[in-house]
Amino acid sequence: MIKNIIHKKAVFAPLIILAAMWFGYFLQTQGFFSSCFGAIIPLLPEGLLGIITSPLLHGSIDHIVGNSIPIAVLMFLLYQFYNEVATKVFIMGWLSTGLLLWLLPPIDMMTGEYLYTCTIGASGVVYVLAFFLFFSGVFRWNMKLLTISLLVVLYYGSLIWGMFPEELFYNLEEPSKISWQAHLSGALMGSAMAYIFKSSGEKKKKFIWEFPNYYSEKDDKLWQEYKENHPDDFLELPHKKRDDIWDHLEELRRK
Repeated sequence: MIKNIIHKKAVFAPLIILAAMWFGYFLQTQGFFSSCFGAIIPLLPEGLLGIITSPLLHGSIDHIVGNSIPIAVLMFLLYQFYNEVATKVFIMGWLSTGLLLWLLPPIDMMTGEYLYTCTIGASGVVYVLAFFLFFSGVFRWNMKLLTISLLVVLYYGSLIWGMFPEELFYNLEEPSKISWQAHLSGALMGSAMAYIFKSSGEKKKKFIWEFPNYYSEKDDKLWQEYKENHPDDFLELPHKKRDDIWDHLEELRRK
């Protein structure tokens, strides 16, 4: 029964990505991907590799754990409810978010100076998934998918604050290490793909009574079968002759 309810990809796809993320982190602890190698460095050619590899790299155990949980949950929802387009959304979101982040000028919002940073982590992908799941339900206006949208808002609604520089909310002694640019890129790409794929995948089910003049006796199979199996019920019934007072005139005279 569970096999008919849960798609296999909804289980295996998150496990594969999580395994890749933790393997990437293991390689980091062994000295691979040291310095800024594998990270996104905006507008610099050596940062282009990060478009592919940066979501697999993380700065600390807390960093990767913090990204692993939403990746697992959101990827499960993506493949469970948007299975037909899930792989396209995930791959395109991954690459387009990294490319947009690489194209964004690394300007410090507080000082206006260029601040070249090495961006790693899967938080941009998290934003892609969260915003895709939310806006897909809205664009399709499907009650089941709108429920998923509401769940995403309920548990991950606070993600919206990550799209702004942390310096706007706190007085920091040094520049924040959280890349709001990655979050913003992921949100934009996730929203864009929700619109692009709004007509793909599962269609909104429309019940027969939602159509005007929906009932047709010819299309009613049960009714047609009943008529075939019980023809006697549809013979013309005898009708009582309507009384006519003139027919009773002689009787009235006798009285």
